[in-house]
Amino acid sequence: MTNTTDPNSTFDNAPIGIFDSGVGGLSIAKCISEQLPHENLVYVADTLHAPYGDKSIELIIERVNTIAHHLVKQGAKVLVIACNTATVNAVTQLREQLSIPIIGVEPAIKPAALQSESKKVAVLVTQATSENSQFKSLIAKHQNGAEVFIQPCPGLVEKVEQGLIDNHCCEQLLRSYLSPLIAKKVDRIVLGCTHYPFLLQQIERIIKEENASITLVETALPVTLQLINQLEKHNISASKSRQGTRLFYSSQQSEYQQQLFSKLWQSPVALKAL
Repeated sequence: MTNTTDPNSTFDNAPIGIFDSGVGGLSIAKCISEQLPHENLVYVADTLHAPYGDKSIELIIERVNTIAHHLVKQGAKVLVIACNTATVNAVTQLREQLSIPIIGVEPAIKPAALQSESKKVAVLVTQATSENSQFKSLIAKHQNGAEVFIQPCPGLVEKVEQGLIDNHCCEQLLRSYLSPLIAKKVDRIVLGCTHYPFLLQQIERIIKEENASITLVETALPVTLQLINQLEKHNISASKSRQGTRLFYSSQQSEYQQQLFSKLWQSPVALKAL
């Protein structure tokens, strides 16, 4: 526990900055909030430019840098890039610019490959991630003899951003992406985008209807544990005797966005304009 008389205590109580192209990163932020209730959190959704999955690398890097520097100016002591597409395309250059710890999100290829009995693993990702060379290198490094099927999922992020999670069109999209993987007898499917955990129930229902035995693998808890590790390593954890605050911002703030945030966060959210 941080000593409140320590001269660094003000910085210890500085916020953890979390950002994504939109609402998907709330799946990461929610886990962080539950595991670290004493920490102050600031979440930024770049909804105006969502999804990043169909954007150029240059634009993704520009947006990541803009938001990261904004959060640093707000006093963030650590950054969490709660977006797979942003991580694979922009985290390396961002770490060269900033001195604070930066945690990115990588698809959980390693644990999925290690745990797979059939040695057939699939990864659901955005189009941009599927084409990224660093992502392909990550698979080559961690596939552990398993065959890894990369499944780009155009349109899914948009459905989550539009709040159309239970929409028939969303279900049809999911079926078109999942059916070929089920036919290939994969036994692990990695959710390689932070938006996809919000489709967990729909994915599980389709898998059950297909009578398949598949374990879904996501990254919220591993990212949270890595964050805890960095906070402890740099001795910047907030005092556990306090209750942390949660602030939410969007580059396209609206009443609808506020309702969507509240729905996904599962409690009322006061959304502010970035």
